[in-house]
Amino acid sequence: MDMLWSGWGDPAKAAPLPDAVTDLLRRLLGVTPREGGPAALADIEAPAPVLTGEAREALRKAVAAPDALREDAESRIRHTRGKSTPDLLRIRAGEVADLPAAVLLPAGHDEVLAVLAVCADHGLAAVPFGGGTSVVGGLAPTTERPFVALDLRRMDRLLAVDEVSRTATLQPGLRGPRCEELLNARGWTLGHFPQSFEWATVGGFAAARSSGQASAGYGRFDEMVLGLTVATPEGTLEAGRAPRSAAGPDLRQLILGSEGALGVITAVTVRVRPLPARRIYEGWRFTSFEAGTAALRRLAQDGPRPTVLRLSDESETFVGLAQPDAIGSAELPQDPGCMAVVGYEGTEEETAARRAAAREVLLACDGEYLGEEPGDRWEHGRYNAPYLRDSLLDAGAFAETLETAAFWSAIPGLYAAVRDALTTTLTEAGTPPLVMCHISHTYENGASLYFTVVSAQGEDPVAHWAPAKRAANDAILAAGGTISHHHGVGTDHRDGYVREAGPLGIRMIQAVKAEIDPSGVLNPGVLVPVR
Repeated sequence: MDMLWSGWGDPAKAAPLPDAVTDLLRRLLGVTPREGGPAALADIEAPAPVLTGEAREALRKAVAAPDALREDAESRIRHTRGKSTPDLLRIRAGEVADLPAAVLLPAGHDEVLAVLAVCADHGLAAVPFGGGTSVVGGLAPTTERPFVALDLRRMDRLLAVDEVSRTATLQPGLRGPRCEELLNARGWTLGHFPQSFEWATVGGFAAARSSGQASAGYGRFDEMVLGLTVATPEGTLEAGRAPRSAAGPDLRQLILGSEGALGVITAVTVRVRPLPARRIYEGWRFTSFEAGTAALRRLAQDGPRPTVLRLSDESETFVGLAQPDAIGSAELPQDPGCMAVVGYEGTEEETAARRAAAREVLLACDGEYLGEEPGDRWEHGRYNAPYLRDSLLDAGAFAETLETAAFWSAIPGLYAAVRDALTTTLTEAGTPPLVMCHISHTYENGASLYFTVVSAQGEDPVAHWAPAKRAANDAILAAGGTISHHHGVGTDHRDGYVREAGPLGIRMIQAVKAEIDPSGVLNPGVLVPVR
C-alpha cells in the first residue's frame, strides 16, 4: 500500500478531532476552519516530464523491470517532498513545481549503480526514496537540474541471518513492520520502533540516524549497524567487517546520517536480539517536568535502565498527547502533573527484576505509580501522532514538531529557550501557540527534547511558520543543543548544521562528497550546501 499522498500513512486510520479538542483549539488558540479542503490528486496539474530521449532510454536499460521507470503524474506527485507540515501544506495546495522528472524502482545494488552512472552522464540528480517519511526536507533537493526519485521498495529482502553472531543483513527498502515480521519468524527482533515505524524503511533508518521509542533498551539505529554496502557514482563502498575496529576512522559512521548525499545504502548488517518473552509498559506521575527529568536522569545514569523511558511535560500531559488515544477524553485528570511512560522487555525473570528495581528508584524520586493502563494506552497509540497532525490541519490548526538533544546540565536551559522562542515569535505574529515537549530518548550523559507546536495557521501557514522555526533553531544552538537528534538535517536544518559543524567540518564533508560524487548527482543541497 502507498502512503497517503497528501498526509500520513493509511487513509483509513485518519479520524476527525474530538469535539472537546476542536473547542479547545477555538477557545485557546483562535483556530478556525479554513475554507476548502486539500486539492484532489486528479486535479493537480503536474509539469510534463523533462527527460531527454537519450536519458530515458539509458535509464530504461539501467533497470530491468518493464515498469521500473515511471513518468506518470501520480507516481511523480507521490514522490514529491516528504511529510513535514510545510511539505503537506504545499502538496495540499497543489504546489508540485519541484516534483521529480521520473521515478525509478531498481531491484538491486547493480541497478542502483547503473542508475547513478546514467544520472552522472546525463546531468541528472538522484534522490533516494525509502518510506517518504522525512520531516526535514530530506527529499527536497536544492537543484535546478532534473532529478529522479530512486524508490527502493523492490529491495525489501532479509538477505542473511548469522545466528551465532546475532546479526542480520537487510535490504534498504524493508519497512519496519515487514522487517520485524521476518526477524520474529526466526526468533529475533531489531527492537527499533520509531514513530514512523509503520512506513519508514531500514535504509531510511540508517541514512537519518533514526532513534526508536525503545532506544533506552535497544539503542539508536546507528548503534545497531555493523556493516553497510553503499552505491556511489564512483563505485561501491563496503564498510564494516567486524563489530569494532581500530583500522582508521569508521566509514560506517560517515555514511550513517548522510541522508543520501554521500551514497545510496543498498544493504545494512545489524545486530539483532532474541525476541522478548515479556513486554510491559506502565505510567508514572511527577509533580513537575523538573522532578520527572531528575528521575529519568537517575535511571539513565545509575540504572536499572528500562527499555522505554519517556516523560511528557505539563502541557503535553494535560492535552493527552502523552497517551495519544486519550486525547479529548473525559478520563484525563484535571491536574495531571507530568506523565512518564516506562517499559521493560526481555525474559520474564529479567523484566520482573528490572521493573522492581526501577520502581524503587522512581518512588524515591517522588514518582506516583499509575499502573499499567497508561502504558498500555501509550503502546496502543504509539504510532498515531502523525495522523493527529493531519486532523489538526484539517481543522484549521498548524501543527509541527522539532527535536534536539543536549547534555543533562544543559537540558533545563534548552527546554526554556526553545519554548520561549516559539511562544514569543508566534505570539508576536498574532497566533499564540500551545508548545508541548517530551523527553523521548535518554543517555548516561544527556537526553533529547521533542517539541510539538500547535497554533492557528495564519494567512500563509508556511511563511508564518518560517520565522518561528528559525527562532527555535537559533535558540537550540545558543543553548548548547544539537540541531537534530533523530529527524536528520535535510534542507530544513542545513544552515543550522553548517553553524554546528563549523567551517572546517563542513569542508571535510564537502571534500568527501566531491571525491565520491564529483558530478553532484546525490541529493544535492541536502545535508551540506552545494559548492
